[in-house]
Amino acid sequence: MSSSLRRGALAAASLAFSIASLAACGAGNDAQTLQVKPDNAAATVGDIKIQNATVITQPDRSSKGPAVVTATLFNNGSADQTLDSIKVAGVDKTAKLTGAEGGSKVTVPAGGSIILGGEGNATAELPNDRTAILDGNAQSVTFAFSRTGDVKLKAFVVPAESYFEKWGPSEVPSTPTASTSSSPSEGASGSASPSDTASPSDKASDKASPSDSASGSASADTEDH
Repeated sequence: MSSSLRRGALAAASLAFSIASLAACGAGNDAQTLQVKPDNAAATVGDIKIQNATVITQPDRSSKGPAVVTATLFNNGSADQTLDSIKVAGVDKTAKLTGAEGGSKVTVPAGGSIILGGEGNATAELPNDRTAILDGNAQSVTFAFSRTGDVKLKAFVVPAESYFEKWGPSEVPSTPTASTSSSPSEGASGSASPSDTASPSDKASDKASPSDSASGSASADTEDH
């Protein structure tokens, strides 16, 4: 066999081995592709599975509004379970839970799922503790269920910006704007009544001195501001 034919045969064999190896990586219960895990927090304990758990803070660190915990909760069991509490490590208080229909009871139906966070869904609200809840952290969160008990995982902390804006806190404080115009009542109260009109003699004696004019101007400026 010529050298060129031998080189061609070796190349073909090498290619066949590579294809076989790649096929093996994607097959079977222990396939390497199955080892790839998503970045979003997920955990399964008993019948309960939690996916996409996230702690979402206010978009501005100076805001005083609450943070929230968002997640999708699955119940693979044959009986309903209630979500009794959510605790974020470092925060003194547990989350305030509110069902989608109101009230504090959040039920995960048997064989079904619910979403925490977002319009029309159940909510889990945390106090705004920026010393304990820090953007960029992966913080330990404990979900307590009526039958399964505690399910623990670590969830990313992100501000309510971009994609997370619609899942973030519904209570986002707005910056108040000051009014610079005077009300009609203020203008009316500043007008002199007929009895307050000075007599001719009073006009002569009440001529302001330069110092009085300066103080009067300063007073007027203060009132304007």
